[in-house]
Order: sequence, then C-alpha cells, then structure tokens
Amino acid sequence: MDTNAQVFHHGQSWRKTVGLIVVHLLLIAGAAIILLPVVWMVLSSLKEEREIFLIPIRWFPATPQFSNYIEAFRYAPFNKYYINSAIVASTVTLSTVILSSWMGYGFAKFDFPGKNVSFVLVLSTMMIPFQVIMIPLYLIVRDFGWLDSYLGLIVPGALTAFGVFLMRQFTITVPNDYIDAARIDGCGELSIWWSIIIPLTKPALSALTIFTFLGSWNDLLWPLIVTTKTELRTIPLGLASFASEYGTDYALQMAASVTASIPVLVVFLIFQRQFMQGIVMSGLKG
Repeated sequence: MDTNAQVFHHGQSWRKTVGLIVVHLLLIAGAAIILLPVVWMVLSSLKEEREIFLIPIRWFPATPQFSNYIEAFRYAPFNKYYINSAIVASTVTLSTVILSSWMGYGFAKFDFPGKNVSFVLVLSTMMIPFQVIMIPLYLIVRDFGWLDSYLGLIVPGALTAFGVFLMRQFTITVPNDYIDAARIDGCGELSIWWSIIIPLTKPALSALTIFTFLGSWNDLLWPLIVTTKTELRTIPLGLASFASEYGTDYALQMAASVTASIPVLVVFLIFQRQFMQGIVMSGLKG
C-alpha cells in the first residue's frame, strides 16, 4: 500500500510539474507576441527609412540612427505637444479620480431616494458608443465657447461612468464600522472620505489612475474634433502629422512613438503594484 501511495503521489507531482511548465510556456509565448510590436517599434526608430521595409526583415539596424529622435522633434513642435498632453491627461486623471471616488462613496455608503435607479442610469451610459454622443458633445462645447481651448479638451472627460462603477464596487468593501466610528468622533463626510475612504481604496484608485491616464494620453478623436490650432495639438495628433500626401516618414514616426510611450510606462511602473491588486479585487465585489 505504501508503494502504491508513493507511486500515486509521484504521478500527481509529475503531472503538476508538467502543467506548470505548459502554463509558463504559454505565458512566455503570449508575452512575446504582445511585446513583439513594441520591440519592432524601438528597433525601427533606430533604422534608416530604407531599412524598415527590407525583405527579408532585418531586425537590428546596421548603424543605429539616434539622430532620428532629434529629427523627430525638429519635424514638429513635439515639446509643445508633450506639454499639452501632460496638462490634459494629468488634469483629466486627477478630476476623474477625485469625482469618481466621491460618487463611489455616495453610491456605496449612503441611502437616498432613487439611489439604485441613479446608479443604473450611470452604468447605462457605458453602453453608449462615443460616436453616438460625439456630435451633441461637440455642439455643447461649441456653445460654451470652449473650442480650441484646454477646457474643451479636459471637461468632457473629467468624469467617467467606469470610474464611478469601479470606485463604488471597491468602496462597498470598506467596513461601515470605520465610518460610524469616525462620525461618532465628530468627523465630517469630507474628512471621512479623505482619512478613511481614500487610504482603503488605494488599489482601485491606482487602477483608475492608470486606465484614465492611458486613455487620455492616447486619445486622438476628441482633440482632432475640438482643436484646429497647432499649439493645442496633443501627442496623437502630432504623430499623425508625420503622414502627408507625399508619404510617411516611418523612422521619425517610430522615434516619436517611442518617446510618447515613456510617460505611460512611468505611470504604470509607479502604480503597478496596487494596480494589480485593484484589478483583482474591485470588479469582482459588490
């Protein structure tokens, strides 16, 4: 019996090891597929234009052309584009995080007439494609006189239904005893939100920060609609400027794309630990 048990245990251990190897190989293959375009972009940014389209494909540049990065910034005023994108993305992210946390706290911890109906209405807006509301939103921005302004770029994205949903789902998990104890000690709702809700919902806030910053930084359609002045262009519009009726300078475009990816990567690295925790915990609760 002992021998049979050992054989069975050995077989179970062997199958578990093989399973782990297969899973890791699949994960490595998936990561390689995802990273391949990024690696190609970085390597192409160091090539001459003619090297990019060589057949068979030449992965590494014969002579790295670091001057492509300098030329990309000479081709268009990317310094200004970076400043515009930083202002818009940072402001949109900050307002979305604050307003979503406030509304999430309200929907999660307060009882008021029409609470559930209001929350369903907020969620229902997530099912409406942006293309449907694009023209009405443009007309509203025009009537307010916000065309060709930072307000026109920032205000329409200052709050999202997804952010409210994410923060509401996570705030529900905060024990009511903490909030009741704070009220007994004389704390107001703003103080409770700042001292209790914010620290206990950092994982969700980190996830929302990354999603919002990434979406705002990469947004092409809305800035294209509401701006006509070159000095208000953002990074995606600046990258599109490399394409003209005479062709596209892909080497310079790749160099500009690499530099445009750096801020998003930095934001992710800063918040990635709590971001992963927020993704796992927030959307599955409530």
